[in-house]
Amino acid sequence: MENNNAAVEHLAWCALVALHLARLDGLTASPAQENLFLTRWLASAEKQRRFRKELANDIRWLLKEGREKGVRADLPAKLDYLWRAGSSDLLAQNDLFRLQHTLNTLKLAGWIYMVLSESEWSGRRALKLNPSVSGLYLNKNALDAGFDEHGGQRRPLPARITGNIAALDRLLQRAGWRREPAGNDPLLHHLLAAAPGSRA
Repeated sequence: MENNNAAVEHLAWCALVALHLARLDGLTASPAQENLFLTRWLASAEKQRRFRKELANDIRWLLKEGREKGVRADLPAKLDYLWRAGSSDLLAQNDLFRLQHTLNTLKLAGWIYMVLSESEWSGRRALKLNPSVSGLYLNKNALDAGFDEHGGQRRPLPARITGNIAALDRLLQRAGWRREPAGNDPLLHHLLAAAPGSRA
């Protein structure tokens, strides 16, 4: 979805307006009904070719999310994220939003992204990582404690990173974040938000 931000923003805006009108008309009174409405709306948009053909993959992805995950897909939040990410300056957003933007981009690019429990992070039951597969793994406790109520970073965020680190660095820099090696573990890094108003 990074290749055509303006078009994706337009798609997301149209879907959110349609959902808002459905809410006003009393057609969507629950998250399940909202998911069903948006899934049907996206299916109609795909069938009727309402949007430019370069958005076909984006529409298919959203449809798959809605159909396979149901309410858990949280299509309204995904569409709101896509609209906000495309309609405003990314670097003007808070630290947490900019990091989420990067993590979503990684997932769309086929990276593995996981939030690990303490037992998965370290110890005998720690998840075994393949250094050749591109992935980013965060510690759940560190992630929960890493940001204040305004989405500002409070402390360095430990992450285990595998695969194409150069590509990750480019994404982080564009979103006002940077990566620094941490300790003797070659896979362990710290993710750090740039100072306000500057690029990482």
